[in-house]
Amino acid sequence: MNDNWKIETLAVQSGYDPENGGPRVTPLVQSTTFRYDDAQSVADLFDLKREGFFYTRLANPTVDVLEKKMAALEGGVAAVATSAGQTANTLAIMNIARSGDHVVAVSSLYGGTVSLLTNTLKKFGVEVTFVQPDADSDTVRKAFRPNTKALFGETLANPALIMLDIERFAAIAHENGVPLIVDNTFPTPVLCRPFEFGADIVTHSTTKYSDGHALAVGGIIIEKGDFNWKNGKFPELCNPDPSYHGLVYTDNFAACPYSVKMRAQFIRDLGVPMAPMNAMLTNIGLETLHLRMERHSSNALKLAEHLQKHEKVAWVNYPGLKDSPQRPMMEKYMPNGASGVLCFGVKGGKAAGEIVMNSLKLAAIVVHVADVRTGVLHPASMTHRQLSDEELVAAGVSPDMIRVTVGIENIDDIIADFDQALAKA
Repeated sequence: MNDNWKIETLAVQSGYDPENGGPRVTPLVQSTTFRYDDAQSVADLFDLKREGFFYTRLANPTVDVLEKKMAALEGGVAAVATSAGQTANTLAIMNIARSGDHVVAVSSLYGGTVSLLTNTLKKFGVEVTFVQPDADSDTVRKAFRPNTKALFGETLANPALIMLDIERFAAIAHENGVPLIVDNTFPTPVLCRPFEFGADIVTHSTTKYSDGHALAVGGIIIEKGDFNWKNGKFPELCNPDPSYHGLVYTDNFAACPYSVKMRAQFIRDLGVPMAPMNAMLTNIGLETLHLRMERHSSNALKLAEHLQKHEKVAWVNYPGLKDSPQRPMMEKYMPNGASGVLCFGVKGGKAAGEIVMNSLKLAAIVVHVADVRTGVLHPASMTHRQLSDEELVAAGVSPDMIRVTVGIENIDDIIADFDQALAKA
């Protein structure tokens, strides 16, 4: 890989370097196991003394290509692919927070992530304190405790579309000796690279824009590679691991201790790797990521501008709009586009909004986002229905909110579909 390649070239070329006479396209290695000529070779793999593949639960050549490509796109040193985006966020935290520890999280998050943080991690003994994305820095600082192990947020919140001030939150995290973990699913590295603004760990639901075609569920965690894990707060990275004969991750794998520990402990013990077929499909999707994100963003902006002028639309939320309160933050962190998701409310509230959703023909009602096809859903009654009224407000979800994932179809057809549906409300 050429270190000077631009992100468009990395999307197409990185992660896989064919040998002379080898397949030009990344092959699908649909095998659970791999053959070796001598026992010592396998023993060295088990002891993490050499790189290679021996069982697909830990590593697979097709998955390895995806990991290398995503690390290159984000500008990180290593990546670990997982079975789903929720798995990625779970492991990103559990890799450094154990029972008795604490995490600070920005409240404007995907509903499933809120549930993960408030319910599931609590069962494992990890407590979470939420802070508002617009909270002043002193308020955020007061949320930290001596046992806090991470600060977590989303670059562009789902579905509230609130931008995270990455630089500010990274600075606060580092003041407290912990990493900033950022879910970068909505912008993708094409539109925002959080590492360039101070983030330390980036996660993705690759199910979304990375795949882009609603074919493959998956997640990934990328490590930037320069966080000081030896600051006294992360003993499991710095002390001998008895399950690997006393190996010390920060000593034996100084470049990417966080990633190696995650694979060696959590992918191994929980059995949550990405399937090779899903990695192959995601690799194919990534080859056009830069093209799709440009179209998603331009279509979403045009639809948002049109809806903003529509007599039956009460409000529109899209960071790319000139009058959006998120516009200054977007210009800083996402100058090349605000991604393909927008939200709006119909005059007449939830009931009128349901009529609009049921009347759409091109856009389908789907519990998904970031597809090449335009889709809609009602977050309060669908993706965020497990949240309390207070949690919905904190997440930026109103009862009348319709979330639109704008596809790459012709924008005139998309606008016409919403016009005919709004006419029936």
